[in-house]
Amino acid sequence: MNTKLDKWNEAYQNADIASAEAAQVLVENAHLLPTKGNALDLACGRAGNAIFLAKQGLGVDALDLSPVVLESVDKYAKQQSLSITCECKDIESEGLPDKNYDVIVVSYFLNRDLFPEIIKALKPNGLLFYETWSQEKVDNSGPSNPDFRLIAGELLTLSQPLRPLFHREESNQGDLSKGCRNTAMLVAKKL
Repeated sequence: MNTKLDKWNEAYQNADIASAEAAQVLVENAHLLPTKGNALDLACGRAGNAIFLAKQGLGVDALDLSPVVLESVDKYAKQQSLSITCECKDIESEGLPDKNYDVIVVSYFLNRDLFPEIIKALKPNGLLFYETWSQEKVDNSGPSNPDFRLIAGELLTLSQPLRPLFHREESNQGDLSKGCRNTAMLVAKKL
């Protein structure tokens, strides 16, 4: 039987960690990051966010379900002398680590039930950087199951009581050949 773990281990079997990219919401809003502290890259995959955060001087916990990808991320982080600690964990069944963070980044992973835990895991003044698929899309990229896509404005609702610093959902407005389509992005601060 092909389980969720088997699916992701297979997907990451030949993962190229060196080419992993950080989420657009993180790159475009990097000026909001603290100069020191600790961060969590939740459901990290190839850890583009974790690598980016570590290069900004943050200590990073990279969490993922797949031990296959985490082994590659750990090896890469050691080779590059990056402060990344990898932890294999099924957060959907086990929850988040019992730790608080200055920054939490989530990209292209959506479990609505985890938002209270994510918010709780932020330190006061901590920042959440979130980017994932939107149901308002202009092409067929991303998951076909609408359960894995946000409805318009949902990211703002799910992240309450955090204070939004940046929010972007362009959907199908205006010139569809430009801008950021198919996704919703948010940077929000815990007061």
